[in-house]
Amino acid sequence: MTPPATPAPDDATPGAAPRPLRVLIGADTFAPHVNGAARFAERLAAGLVARGHDVHVSAPSAGHRNSGTFTEVIEGQPMTIHRLPAWRFLPHDWLTFVLPWMSKHYARKVLDEVRPDVVHIQSHIVIGRGLAREARKRGIPIIATNHVMAENILDFTTLPDVLDRVVVKLAWDDAKRTFDMARAVTTPTRNAAEFLERTIDISGVIPISCGIKASDYTADLSPRDANRIVFVGRLTTEKHIDVTLRAMAKLDPALHATFDIVGNGDQRRALESLTEQLGLTDRVTFHGRTSDDELRATLTAASVFVISSIAELQSIATMEAMASGLPIIAANAVALPHLVQDGRNGYLFAPGDVDDLAAKLTLVLTQTPEERAAMQQASLDGVVVHDLDRTIDTFEALYRGELPQP
Repeated sequence: MTPPATPAPDDATPGAAPRPLRVLIGADTFAPHVNGAARFAERLAAGLVARGHDVHVSAPSAGHRNSGTFTEVIEGQPMTIHRLPAWRFLPHDWLTFVLPWMSKHYARKVLDEVRPDVVHIQSHIVIGRGLAREARKRGIPIIATNHVMAENILDFTTLPDVLDRVVVKLAWDDAKRTFDMARAVTTPTRNAAEFLERTIDISGVIPISCGIKASDYTADLSPRDANRIVFVGRLTTEKHIDVTLRAMAKLDPALHATFDIVGNGDQRRALESLTEQLGLTDRVTFHGRTSDDELRATLTAASVFVISSIAELQSIATMEAMASGLPIIAANAVALPHLVQDGRNGYLFAPGDVDDLAAKLTLVLTQTPEERAAMQQASLDGVVVHDLDRTIDTFEALYRGELPQP
């Protein structure tokens, strides 16, 4: 990483509040995309606007004919969105992307127009890559946040395995070159920071939670009248939702457990087919994409949240479930152990181990009301440190050249 640049100038009057900043956020995935990285960028941008900052976002358009600069309302806040010409990534069900060889050209245009105090890139892939290189030339401080595991990209390459390995290596090599240009590199958890430091041989990665507004969610600590399992997220291969379905099939029928799956993705049809093969059609509901109110109501009414993913750098959905007072059962992989204190607010299971997951589900679904209430309270207590205001405080400090205390 580059040494800290001169902080953006603040109000020169002693004791005066720091002046608002002009922040340019570069995001390869942003609304209307639906995923954790997009949700984080949206909430961060909206939170900064609410604090009086001038926020601009450089993001893909819905299609190459829909590019331009617009005022859009994101999370209830108006901000300037620079929609870059983008193309549909055909192996994916909704993703659009900017042509890589055009990224620096678009970066120059946006930087000329915005003239930001700081650039905050959300990935090293296309938009962030171009912005980092052009901002460095102009001496503009760069903050880089990594939400990406290069291995996740493999679901959509359609390449032979041997070439997939080459793609991953090239992606991580390029990540290092990009992150070395930044004043600071952040990622959502300490586990994810250590993973990134090992993978691309950098140091000083700062863990900063994606954060959620916990007050938006409602916990019901009363005993349940049914055993409702829930998952929220994209229906993609790395989420391993098939593992949860297979564990469902192993549960004691006397538990009468049901499974609510909230979200869409390219694996939905395959998962629906597997549900039928396992004889679970009457116990599994695919809700697709829902409104925020419907999502929150589903979480509040559930008995337990299950996530079998092996590629989470944090998991906003898991934090939302914790804020809803749910016990969590999660794969013991990457950053999920950062959220689940085994035996306190839920359980970890061996990734891909259907029998282990079924056993952990049985433990939670057969708890006494007192045991369940204790796990629910542990989730509520555990999510406090992931408050969104704390997250925005930390990024504001980084934008002004102040490194957070360890």
